[in-house]
Amino acid sequence: MDVDRLNSLPLPDLFAALDCQAHLARLLELAREEDLGSPGWDITTLASVPAGTTATAKLVARENLTVSGLACLPGLLAAFAPGVIARTHTVDGRFAPKSSVLAEFSGRLDGILALERTTLNMLSRLSGIATLAAEFTRRVEGAGRARIYDTRKTTPGWRVLEKYAVRCGGAMCHRVGLFDAVLLKDNHITGVPLSDLARFVAAAAARARALSSQERRPLSFVELEVDSLEQFECILAAGGCGVDIVLLDNMTPELLRRAVDLRDRSNLGILLEASGGVRLETVAAIAATGVERISAGAITHHAVAVDLAFDIDPE
Repeated sequence: MDVDRLNSLPLPDLFAALDCQAHLARLLELAREEDLGSPGWDITTLASVPAGTTATAKLVARENLTVSGLACLPGLLAAFAPGVIARTHTVDGRFAPKSSVLAEFSGRLDGILALERTTLNMLSRLSGIATLAAEFTRRVEGAGRARIYDTRKTTPGWRVLEKYAVRCGGAMCHRVGLFDAVLLKDNHITGVPLSDLARFVAAAAARARALSSQERRPLSFVELEVDSLEQFECILAAGGCGVDIVLLDNMTPELLRRAVDLRDRSNLGILLEASGGVRLETVAAIAATGVERISAGAITHHAVAVDLAFDIDPE
C-alpha cells in the first residue's frame, strides 16, 4: 500500500482505499452480536415499544470536536437498522462546535434504539482521535516544516478506521502495517555493533526491496530507528545505506537540531522523523528543530472519546 498516495487522497477516497467498509462490516458483525445476541433481539424494546412506532433522532455534539466516522453510517444502518434513513449535516474532517447536529435519523423506533449505542461508541472514538490529531497539527503550525504522523498504536481490528480518523484531523498516516514498509527498530538491530551497522542496514534494505519486487508487493519506504547520533553518523558516512527515513528516537530538541544539521551537510535526501514521548506540550519545540516528520502514538493511544448525544423524539 503506497502510504504517500494514501496521504494525498481526499477523505472519501481514503475511506475506500483503506478498505474501511470491509473492515467495518466485520467489526459490526461482532458488535451486533454483542448487543443483540444470537437471537438478534432487543428484549427491552420488544417489551416497551409498540410494534411499528416511528421516531426521529439527532446525533449531537456535546463539545467542540473534529468529526470522524460519518462515513461509517451506511454500514451501521445496514447492520442494525436497515429501514432507518440517515441525513448528515456535516462531513468528516470538519470542525463541529458544541450543540451542533451532526446527523438526523428517521424510521422505526426499534431500529433507532438498536443503532444508538454502537453508533455513539464508534463515532465518539473516531471523532476523539480526529480531535486530538487536529490539536497536534495545530500546535506545529508555523513552528517548522514537520507533519504529524500516527503509529501502529491502534486498537486491534480498528487500525484502518483509526488511521482514517487521523487523516480527518489533518495528520498523516505512517505505514499501515508490517507488510507495506520497512522499519528497522532497536529490536531488529540489537547485537549489531556500531562498526557493522551500516553494512547490516544496507543489506537489509536491499533484501527488502528485492523481496518486494519478487513478490510484486509495493514497498512504501525503508526506515531505520536510531537512538544516538553516533548510529546516525555511521549511516550518513556510508551514503545512507538505502534508507529513505531515519527515525530519531527519544532525542532532545538539541540532539534533533544536530541531526538535522548533519543530514543537511551530508547532502543526502534522507527524511528525519522524531518520535518517542511526543506530547502536545512538547510537539512545537520538536517541530522547530527542522525535522520533516513527527510520529506520535498518543494520537490514537491516548485519544479520549468525545461526548456525543443521540436524542430521540417520538413522532
